[in-house]
Amino acid sequence: MKAVILRDITNSDDILLEELEIPKARKGWVLVKILAFGMNHSELVLRISEIRADYINKPIVPGIECVGIVEESFDNGFEKGDLVCSLMGGLGRNYNGSYEEYAILPVQKVFHVSSNLDIEQLAAIPETFFTAWGSLFECLNLQPSDILLIRGATSALGYAAMQIAKALGCKVYGTTHKREKMHLITDLGCETLFDPANKLPDGFYANKILELIGPRTIRNSLGHLYRGGIVCNTGILGGEYYLNGFDPIKEIPNGCYLTGFFSNYPTQETIDKIFAFIDEHGIMPFIGASFKFSDIKQAVKAQEKGVDGKIVVVMDR
Repeated sequence: MKAVILRDITNSDDILLEELEIPKARKGWVLVKILAFGMNHSELVLRISEIRADYINKPIVPGIECVGIVEESFDNGFEKGDLVCSLMGGLGRNYNGSYEEYAILPVQKVFHVSSNLDIEQLAAIPETFFTAWGSLFECLNLQPSDILLIRGATSALGYAAMQIAKALGCKVYGTTHKREKMHLITDLGCETLFDPANKLPDGFYANKILELIGPRTIRNSLGHLYRGGIVCNTGILGGEYYLNGFDPIKEIPNGCYLTGFFSNYPTQETIDKIFAFIDEHGIMPFIGASFKFSDIKQAVKAQEKGVDGKIVVVMDR
């Protein structure tokens, strides 16, 4: 089979498809024929720096999510031909990920999919919508009456969060630092805040804030909460990974809350809820670009350049 294999820091020009033996199913591990996968910022980070970390099981096939069909399984609950998805839980870091034609995946990280979406659309769902869902409901306890602000709203994750929150009935604001992307927010019926300096306007407040820019803007976000409000930090689009010198006693306003969502623990129950919500509300994932697997180098280059919406890769068959 064909696969992308990372051994060290790899420039986009050096991305290529190599031959790799198709793995075999075994007890506790399901062999999945991959049909498509979405691309994520964490895979870019892996390729340009994180690959050298000791906890990465090198050489590694990258890719933290996929949709496919079961090819072989020795575990109850899965049969050949079942439509499934997989995401996180070490995928693409501890064991080979989705940038390959077949993947051997832990049975606990393989989830049945029931949806009317086509394969390309399905590929845009697992990681992005699971992360948005967990951030909004598990961490922010989002309610229809909430005023929600999404910082970094024009990212694929931000767009998914806006779609979910609008479907729920929330008043939604989104930030962007590029004027040409403001329409991506207003097209969904959300209010836009132009934020070129990572500073929200004086007098603006929300009771729920989804922080996708990360440590670069957390302090500013905390200063724009109503009493009782919550900031959930989920993204690191600002390129800063740690909040150095942060004093939680002084910098978290009294009666307000700071939390974070780590998308490493999906469950079948949550996957079912997400797809049911998407179908019920007629949500269509925002696909910014689609590539064939044979064009994976072009897909990686597009990711580096930046694309509005989710990048998906569909297998050549």
